[in-house]
Amino acid sequence: MKLAVVGGGSTYTPELIDGFARLRDTLPIEELVLVDPAADRLELVSGLARRIFAKQDHAGKITTTTDLDAGVADADAVLLQLRVGGQAARNQDETWPLECGCVGQETTGAGGLAKALRTVPVVLDIAERVRRTNPDAWIIDFTNPVGIVTRALLQAGHKAVGLCNVAIGFQRKFARLLEVEPGQVHLDHVGLNHLSWELGVRLGGPDGENVLPKLLAEHGDAIADDLRMPRKLVDRLGVVPSYYLRYFYAHDEVVRELGTKPSRAAEVAAMEKELLEMYGDPALDEKPELLAKRGGAFYSEAAVDLAASLLGDGGSPVQVVNTYNNGTLPFLPDDAVIEVQARVGRDGATPLAVPALDPLYAGLIANVTAYEDLALEAALRGGRDRVFKALLAHPLIGQFDYAEGLTDRLIAHNREHLAWA
Repeated sequence: MKLAVVGGGSTYTPELIDGFARLRDTLPIEELVLVDPAADRLELVSGLARRIFAKQDHAGKITTTTDLDAGVADADAVLLQLRVGGQAARNQDETWPLECGCVGQETTGAGGLAKALRTVPVVLDIAERVRRTNPDAWIIDFTNPVGIVTRALLQAGHKAVGLCNVAIGFQRKFARLLEVEPGQVHLDHVGLNHLSWELGVRLGGPDGENVLPKLLAEHGDAIADDLRMPRKLVDRLGVVPSYYLRYFYAHDEVVRELGTKPSRAAEVAAMEKELLEMYGDPALDEKPELLAKRGGAFYSEAAVDLAASLLGDGGSPVQVVNTYNNGTLPFLPDDAVIEVQARVGRDGATPLAVPALDPLYAGLIANVTAYEDLALEAALRGGRDRVFKALLAHPLIGQFDYAEGLTDRLIAHNREHLAWA
């Protein structure tokens, strides 16, 4: 089995390598190709990757290349984990929206739109080159904004599934609180990427006992603290929202906070510099503790599970993924991309049935899906007016003056990445 990781020079990659090494029986990789245009980073990351494999007695071969076509040739699956513009572009996404009184964040709001506009054309070019080289390869997208990027891939006819680590993070957290193995915890996870709720927490499988009320009663304070939301909000909802819902439920508070501290991008850039120095140490043969602060917790385990299911019979039969709606949420079009539990196999992902949603959740999902429609149109076709319409439609913006000001700023800060600007 051959896997290629596009964006293999990322400081995330040792997390992925650690999972591949530990879970080699689930996903028996013979060759892993790290693809990245940054040869210097590739050398540091691949050196640590090989040492991790060696320490854990993994027989697989790790190779590197800056040549995308060579890297994806004959790959059974291609994982996408790229960041167009790097942390510098992310820093802009997290700062200029604050000038208009709107949240600055890399995957939602105006910053999220900027990232989509930069990313979708690049990902589609990569996917087309994968298809020309190896049309049977699966594409697993971890590149944000996952929902919009996955929809772009699917609409272009690619074999693609989107992946996020939010659900597996909740699963692991709830398993610890319940003192059970993670595999015993099944989430009633519903929504869009970075706009989701855990409506139930079931033991043993999709039809198991719902222990969410017990979790909230016994561990509500800890859960609310992790979300950075008031306990009384979580209790009134009776469900566990993704921490990204804080941008919606406490928007103005978040904007005030963000205006008083360095951006997350600045923090991550400093962390990445330190991590790369660590990766260059020939004595280091495991992922460093600092990597846990970088983000992407449990990404490797989710990626292994998904790839194993798409390529064989080794993964879990039901997983949380991003895929076409196809009637699962009846208030959305079939070609909307949703994030829900799905049966995953060699033919792809089929969402499980979802009970009728409270309008409190359905309304916001529908609103953000409409924004994503417009965002994808802007990413594919360009133009100031399309950018403006997407911003105006976003529930975190929604005012003419805000949308006008943000449109000008977005284009000014991203001109080098926008072919039409």
